[in-house]
Amino acid sequence: MLTRRHMIAATTAGAATTLFAPAIIARPAGQAFYATPDDPYPIEPIGHGVIPNKYMRQIVPYANNLNPGAIVVDNRNRFLYVKIDPGRAMRFGVAVGKAGFDWSGHATIQRKVMWPKWTPPREMIKRTPKLRKYAKGMPGGPENPLGARALYLYKDGKDTLYRIHGTNSPTSIGKAASSGCIRMLNEDIVDVYNAAVIGTDVYVL
Repeated sequence: MLTRRHMIAATTAGAATTLFAPAIIARPAGQAFYATPDDPYPIEPIGHGVIPNKYMRQIVPYANNLNPGAIVVDNRNRFLYVKIDPGRAMRFGVAVGKAGFDWSGHATIQRKVMWPKWTPPREMIKRTPKLRKYAKGMPGGPENPLGARALYLYKDGKDTLYRIHGTNSPTSIGKAASSGCIRMLNEDIVDVYNAAVIGTDVYVL
């Protein structure tokens, strides 16, 4: 299991190699979150009161050895941090894996997909037979559980099968509700997706 001590030690050996785009903090209060021109579906922000305020994006003090751009997921507290500069990070609320499905460790983003197709694993289909109709994949779209974007996590060149992705269930944010992946609000994953690059380090605690 990756601990905070291990995370800091790892960063001294080689952390994220790119800066995180300032667009991550360029969202004035009340401004709509619009999809990019090539998005096939609109992306509407959630209203006030849908999730607790502490899970809404906010800049917080965050001092560690990580380079700007690195992503840290705090499973216990349901937060995802994107390092902005030496002393700050943008913090987002997330949903994490249920007991028995959570994952921790270090990975890198090696694939980025807009409105990704979702293919439930065999084990999930076995647990929930009604998902069998999606054995060959559910097309991307508003009803897809991966939401508007997905960042694919790889370790040692292999797909971990874990993702950071959007959600069509915003009320799950702040809960242990997924099958191991990290869910974000669609308006949040869009900004993280736009700013993250291939090779970005992700630390899941």
